[in-house]
Amino acid sequence: MNIHHCIIIGSGPSGYTAAIYAARANMHPVLFTGSEPGGQLMITTEVENYPGYPKGVHGPQMMDDFKNQAERFETDIRYERITGVDFSGPVHKIWTESGEVLHAHAIIISTGASAKWLGLPAEQKLMNKGVSACAVCDGFFFKGLEVAVVGGGDTAAEEASYLAKLCPKVHLLVRKDQMRASKIMQERVASNPAIQIHYNTETLDILGEEEVTGMKIINTVTKQISEIPIKAFFVAIGHKPNSDPFLNWLDMDEQGYIKTIPGTSKTKVPGVFASGDVQDRIYRQAVTAAGSGCMAALDAERYLAENGII
Repeated sequence: MNIHHCIIIGSGPSGYTAAIYAARANMHPVLFTGSEPGGQLMITTEVENYPGYPKGVHGPQMMDDFKNQAERFETDIRYERITGVDFSGPVHKIWTESGEVLHAHAIIISTGASAKWLGLPAEQKLMNKGVSACAVCDGFFFKGLEVAVVGGGDTAAEEASYLAKLCPKVHLLVRKDQMRASKIMQERVASNPAIQIHYNTETLDILGEEEVTGMKIINTVTKQISEIPIKAFFVAIGHKPNSDPFLNWLDMDEQGYIKTIPGTSKTKVPGVFASGDVQDRIYRQAVTAAGSGCMAALDAERYLAENGII
Protein backbone atom coordinates (compact mmCIF):
# COMPACT_ATOMS: atom_id res chain seq x y z
CA MET A 1 0.00 0.00 0.00
CA ASN A 2 1.39 3.37 -1.05
CA ILE A 3 1.08 5.85 1.83
CA HIS A 4 1.65 9.49 0.93
CA HIS A 5 3.36 11.79 3.38
CA CYS A 6 0.88 14.61 2.81
CA ILE A 7 -2.35 15.17 0.86
CA ILE A 8 -3.73 18.70 0.50
CA ILE A 9 -7.42 19.15 -0.27
CA GLY A 10 -8.15 22.51 -1.91
CA SER A 11 -6.37 24.92 -4.22
CA GLY A 12 -6.86 28.50 -3.10
CA PRO A 13 -4.10 30.65 -1.57
CA SER A 14 -4.11 28.39 1.49
CA GLY A 15 -3.80 25.05 -0.33
CA TYR A 16 -1.13 26.24 -2.74
CA THR A 17 0.91 27.88 0.05
CA ALA A 18 0.71 24.67 2.08
CA ALA A 19 1.90 22.80 -1.02
CA ILE A 20 4.88 25.13 -1.53
CA TYR A 21 6.03 24.69 2.08
CA ALA A 22 5.32 20.94 2.14
CA ALA A 23 7.13 20.33 -1.15
CA ARG A 24 10.20 22.29 -0.03
CA ALA A 25 10.26 20.15 3.14
CA ASN A 26 10.42 16.96 1.03
CA MET A 27 6.91 15.89 2.01
CA HIS A 28 6.03 15.17 -1.65
CA PRO A 29 2.50 16.61 -1.37
CA VAL A 30 -0.40 15.56 -3.56
CA LEU A 31 -2.87 18.44 -4.00
CA PHE A 32 -6.47 17.95 -5.09
CA THR A 33 -7.86 21.14 -6.61
CA GLY A 34 -11.53 20.33 -6.07
CA SER A 35 -14.28 21.44 -8.41
CA GLU A 36 -13.15 25.09 -8.37
CA PRO A 37 -9.36 25.20 -8.94
CA GLY A 38 -8.06 28.44 -7.47
CA GLY A 39 -11.07 28.93 -5.19
CA GLN A 40 -12.85 32.25 -4.65
CA LEU A 41 -10.08 34.26 -6.30
CA MET A 42 -11.03 32.78 -9.66
CA ILE A 43 -14.13 35.00 -9.60
CA THR A 44 -12.18 38.09 -8.46
CA THR A 45 -11.03 40.50 -11.12
CA GLU A 46 -8.62 42.93 -9.51
CA VAL A 47 -6.65 42.12 -6.35
CA GLU A 48 -4.88 45.20 -5.00
CA ASN A 49 -4.27 44.29 -1.36
CA TYR A 50 -1.93 41.29 -1.71
CA PRO A 51 1.72 42.24 -1.03
CA GLY A 52 4.15 41.77 -3.90
CA TYR A 53 1.80 42.94 -6.64
CA PRO A 54 2.31 46.74 -6.60
CA LYS A 55 0.22 47.25 -9.74
CA GLY A 56 -2.51 44.84 -8.64
CA VAL A 57 -3.24 41.49 -10.24
CA HIS A 58 -6.25 39.62 -11.58
CA GLY A 59 -7.39 36.83 -9.25
CA PRO A 60 -7.00 34.03 -11.85
CA GLN A 61 -3.48 35.25 -12.77
CA MET A 62 -2.51 35.33 -9.10
CA MET A 63 -3.75 31.76 -8.60
CA ASP A 64 -1.83 30.68 -11.70
CA ASP A 65 1.31 32.17 -10.13
CA PHE A 66 0.64 30.24 -6.90
CA LYS A 67 0.08 27.02 -8.88
CA ASN A 68 3.26 27.47 -10.91
CA GLN A 69 5.28 28.02 -7.76
CA ALA A 70 3.84 24.87 -6.17
CA GLU A 71 4.62 22.89 -9.35
CA ARG A 72 8.16 24.25 -9.42
CA PHE A 73 8.80 22.27 -6.22
CA GLU A 74 7.15 19.18 -7.74
CA THR A 75 3.76 19.27 -6.05
CA ASP A 76 1.58 16.57 -7.62
CA ILE A 77 -1.52 18.57 -8.62
CA ARG A 78 -4.63 16.57 -9.48
CA TYR A 79 -7.75 18.20 -10.91
CA GLU A 80 -10.31 16.21 -9.03
CA ARG A 81 -12.75 16.47 -6.14
CA ILE A 82 -12.61 14.54 -2.86
CA THR A 83 -15.92 12.84 -2.10
CA GLY A 84 -15.21 11.05 1.19
CA VAL A 85 -12.67 10.54 3.97
CA ASP A 86 -11.88 8.09 6.76
CA PHE A 87 -9.90 9.56 9.64
CA SER A 88 -10.40 6.58 12.00
CA GLY A 89 -6.85 5.20 11.90
CA PRO A 90 -3.32 6.57 12.13
CA VAL A 91 -3.20 6.38 8.32
CA HIS A 92 -5.93 8.53 6.78
CA LYS A 93 -7.98 7.55 3.73
CA ILE A 94 -9.60 9.73 1.09
CA TRP A 95 -11.84 8.88 -1.85
CA THR A 96 -11.74 10.81 -5.12
CA GLU A 97 -14.73 11.35 -7.40
CA SER A 98 -13.27 8.78 -9.83
CA GLY A 99 -13.39 6.15 -7.06
CA GLU A 100 -9.67 6.05 -6.28
CA VAL A 101 -8.67 5.51 -2.63
CA LEU A 102 -5.51 7.21 -1.38
CA HIS A 103 -3.73 6.90 1.96
CA ALA A 104 -1.72 9.58 3.76
CA HIS A 105 -0.06 10.17 7.11
CA ALA A 106 -1.02 13.88 7.05
CA ILE A 107 -4.04 15.62 5.53
CA ILE A 108 -4.33 19.39 5.09
CA ILE A 109 -7.88 20.63 4.48
CA SER A 110 -7.94 23.94 2.56
CA THR A 111 -11.34 23.71 0.91
CA GLY A 112 -12.33 27.32 1.60
CA ALA A 113 -15.77 28.85 2.03
CA SER A 114 -18.26 29.94 -0.61
CA ALA A 115 -20.23 33.18 -0.43
CA LYS A 116 -23.99 32.81 -0.22
CA TRP A 117 -25.90 34.66 -2.94
CA LEU A 118 -29.47 35.89 -3.31
CA GLY A 119 -30.00 33.78 -6.43
CA LEU A 120 -30.73 36.67 -8.82
CA PRO A 121 -29.55 36.18 -12.44
CA ALA A 122 -28.06 39.69 -12.34
CA GLU A 123 -25.64 38.62 -9.59
CA GLN A 124 -23.78 36.35 -11.98
CA LYS A 125 -24.13 38.71 -14.94
CA LEU A 126 -22.67 41.66 -13.02
CA MET A 127 -20.16 39.76 -10.89
CA ASN A 128 -16.98 41.87 -10.64
CA LYS A 129 -18.82 44.64 -12.47
CA GLY A 130 -20.20 46.11 -9.27
CA VAL A 131 -21.56 42.96 -7.61
CA SER A 132 -19.30 41.63 -4.87
CA ALA A 133 -19.35 39.58 -1.68
CA CYS A 134 -16.41 41.37 -0.08
CA ALA A 135 -16.38 45.08 0.76
CA VAL A 136 -12.83 44.97 2.13
CA CYS A 137 -11.66 43.47 -1.18
CA ASP A 138 -13.62 45.66 -3.58
CA GLY A 139 -14.95 48.71 -1.73
CA PHE A 140 -12.01 50.89 -2.71
CA PHE A 141 -13.04 50.73 -6.39
CA PHE A 142 -16.28 52.54 -5.51
CA LYS A 143 -14.83 55.33 -3.39
CA GLY A 144 -17.05 58.43 -3.54
CA LEU A 145 -19.98 56.52 -5.07
CA GLU A 146 -23.38 55.40 -3.79
CA VAL A 147 -23.54 51.67 -2.95
CA ALA A 148 -25.77 49.04 -1.31
CA VAL A 149 -25.23 46.17 1.11
CA VAL A 150 -27.76 43.37 1.61
CA GLY A 151 -27.86 41.45 4.89
CA GLY A 152 -28.94 41.79 8.49
CA GLY A 153 -26.15 40.21 10.50
CA ASP A 154 -22.81 41.35 11.88
CA THR A 155 -21.08 40.79 8.53
CA ALA A 156 -23.50 43.11 6.73
CA ALA A 157 -23.17 45.73 9.48
CA GLU A 158 -19.37 45.53 9.29
CA GLU A 159 -19.41 45.78 5.49
CA ALA A 160 -21.74 48.79 5.60
CA SER A 161 -19.60 50.50 8.26
CA TYR A 162 -16.45 49.88 6.22
CA LEU A 163 -18.04 51.25 3.04
CA ALA A 164 -19.38 54.31 4.89
CA LYS A 165 -15.76 55.45 5.28
CA LEU A 166 -15.36 55.43 1.50
CA CYS A 167 -18.80 56.22 0.12
CA PRO A 168 -21.15 59.18 0.70
CA LYS A 169 -24.20 56.92 0.98
CA VAL A 170 -24.60 53.23 1.80
CA HIS A 171 -28.03 51.58 1.52
CA LEU A 172 -28.32 48.68 3.95
CA LEU A 173 -31.09 46.30 2.90
CA VAL A 174 -32.53 44.24 5.76
CA ARG A 175 -35.12 41.56 4.95
CA LYS A 176 -36.93 41.68 8.32
CA ASP A 177 -38.15 44.51 10.55
CA GLN A 178 -34.98 44.34 12.63
CA MET A 179 -31.37 43.29 12.23
CA ARG A 180 -30.01 40.11 13.76
CA ALA A 181 -26.58 41.75 14.21
CA SER A 182 -25.16 42.25 17.71
CA LYS A 183 -26.48 45.27 19.61
CA ILE A 184 -23.22 47.19 19.31
CA MET A 185 -23.11 46.70 15.53
CA GLN A 186 -26.76 47.73 15.17
CA GLU A 187 -26.05 50.92 17.10
CA ARG A 188 -22.98 51.60 14.96
CA VAL A 189 -24.87 51.46 11.66
CA ALA A 190 -27.94 53.27 13.04
CA SER A 191 -25.81 56.19 14.24
CA ASN A 192 -23.80 56.50 11.01
CA PRO A 193 -25.22 59.34 8.88
CA ALA A 194 -23.86 57.78 5.69
CA ILE A 195 -25.85 54.56 6.18
CA GLN A 196 -29.54 54.40 5.29
CA ILE A 197 -31.22 51.25 6.61
CA HIS A 198 -34.14 49.84 4.61
CA TYR A 199 -36.10 47.37 6.79
CA ASN A 200 -38.59 44.81 5.41
CA THR A 201 -36.79 45.08 2.10
CA GLU A 202 -36.01 42.48 -0.54
CA THR A 203 -34.08 42.92 -3.77
CA LEU A 204 -36.04 42.21 -6.95
CA ASP A 205 -33.21 42.97 -9.37
CA ILE A 206 -29.79 44.53 -9.76
CA LEU A 207 -29.85 46.95 -12.70
CA GLY A 208 -27.24 47.50 -15.38
CA GLU A 209 -25.85 45.84 -18.50
CA GLU A 210 -22.06 46.25 -18.40
CA GLU A 211 -21.88 47.54 -14.83
CA VAL A 212 -24.19 48.08 -11.87
CA THR A 213 -26.31 51.20 -12.31
CA GLY A 214 -29.05 50.65 -9.74
CA MET A 215 -31.28 48.24 -7.86
CA LYS A 216 -34.99 47.47 -7.77
CA ILE A 217 -36.24 46.77 -4.26
CA ILE A 218 -39.61 46.07 -2.65
CA ASN A 219 -40.89 46.89 0.82
CA THR A 220 -42.54 43.60 1.81
CA VAL A 221 -45.00 45.36 4.16
CA THR A 222 -46.21 48.28 1.99
CA LYS A 223 -45.48 46.44 -1.32
CA GLN A 224 -43.92 49.66 -2.62
CA ILE A 225 -41.32 49.05 -5.35
CA SER A 226 -38.41 51.48 -5.70
CA GLU A 227 -35.51 51.85 -8.11
CA ILE A 228 -32.43 53.43 -6.54
CA PRO A 229 -29.30 54.37 -8.52
CA ILE A 230 -26.15 52.74 -7.10
CA LYS A 231 -22.75 51.77 -8.48
CA ALA A 232 -22.06 48.66 -6.40
CA PHE A 233 -24.10 45.94 -4.72
CA PHE A 234 -22.46 43.99 -1.88
CA VAL A 235 -24.02 40.70 -0.81
CA ALA A 236 -23.32 40.01 2.88
CA ILE A 237 -25.69 37.20 3.80
CA GLY A 238 -22.94 34.88 4.96
CA HIS A 239 -20.53 32.23 3.75
CA LYS A 240 -20.78 28.45 3.73
CA PRO A 241 -17.56 26.64 4.58
CA ASN A 242 -16.86 23.75 2.20
CA SER A 243 -16.59 21.22 5.00
CA ASP A 244 -19.35 18.70 4.23
CA PRO A 245 -17.04 15.70 3.49
CA PHE A 246 -15.54 16.04 6.99
CA LEU A 247 -18.80 16.38 8.98
CA ASN A 248 -18.59 13.11 10.88
CA TRP A 249 -14.87 13.30 11.59
CA LEU A 250 -13.99 16.80 12.82
CA ASP A 251 -15.35 19.31 15.32
CA MET A 252 -17.13 22.22 13.66
CA ASP A 253 -18.99 25.29 14.86
CA GLU A 254 -22.70 25.82 14.21
CA GLN A 255 -21.98 27.24 10.74
CA GLY A 256 -19.75 24.35 9.69
CA TYR A 257 -16.34 26.01 10.11
CA ILE A 258 -13.73 23.43 11.17
CA LYS A 259 -12.46 23.99 14.70
CA THR A 260 -8.70 24.10 15.16
CA ILE A 261 -6.63 24.32 18.33
CA PRO A 262 -6.10 28.09 18.78
CA GLY A 263 -2.79 29.31 17.41
CA THR A 264 -2.37 26.18 15.27
CA SER A 265 -3.92 24.43 12.28
CA LYS A 266 -4.43 21.20 14.24
CA THR A 267 -7.89 19.61 14.33
CA LYS A 268 -9.01 17.14 16.99
CA VAL A 269 -7.70 14.28 14.80
CA PRO A 270 -3.90 13.76 14.92
CA GLY A 271 -2.41 14.26 11.47
CA VAL A 272 -5.37 16.23 10.11
CA PHE A 273 -4.92 19.98 9.73
CA ALA A 274 -7.20 22.76 8.48
CA SER A 275 -6.21 26.10 6.98
CA GLY A 276 -7.72 29.03 5.14
CA ASP A 277 -11.35 30.05 5.00
CA VAL A 278 -12.73 26.60 5.90
CA GLN A 279 -11.61 27.34 9.47
CA ASP A 280 -11.62 31.16 9.42
CA ARG A 281 -15.00 32.84 9.86
CA ILE A 282 -13.49 36.25 10.68
CA TYR A 283 -10.84 37.47 8.23
CA ARG A 284 -11.44 35.60 4.94
CA GLN A 285 -8.60 37.32 3.08
CA ALA A 286 -6.17 35.82 0.57
CA VAL A 287 -3.18 36.88 2.63
CA THR A 288 -4.49 35.36 5.88
CA ALA A 289 -5.44 32.17 4.03
CA ALA A 290 -1.92 31.91 2.63
CA GLY A 291 -0.45 32.46 6.10
CA SER A 292 -2.54 29.70 7.61
CA GLY A 293 -1.56 27.39 4.73
CA CYS A 294 2.05 27.94 5.78
CA MET A 295 1.08 27.09 9.38
CA ALA A 296 -0.62 23.87 8.30
CA ALA A 297 2.40 22.69 6.31
CA LEU A 298 4.73 23.43 9.24
CA ASP A 299 2.38 21.69 11.69
CA ALA A 300 2.16 18.68 9.35
CA GLU A 301 5.94 18.56 8.94
CA ARG A 302 6.42 18.54 12.73
CA TYR A 303 3.77 15.84 13.10
CA LEU A 304 5.51 13.61 10.53
CA ALA A 305 8.91 14.21 12.13
CA GLU A 306 7.64 13.50 15.66
CA ASN A 307 6.19 10.21 14.43
CA GLY A 308 9.37 9.17 12.64
CA ILE A 309 7.78 9.30 9.20
CA ILE A 310 10.21 11.85 7.73
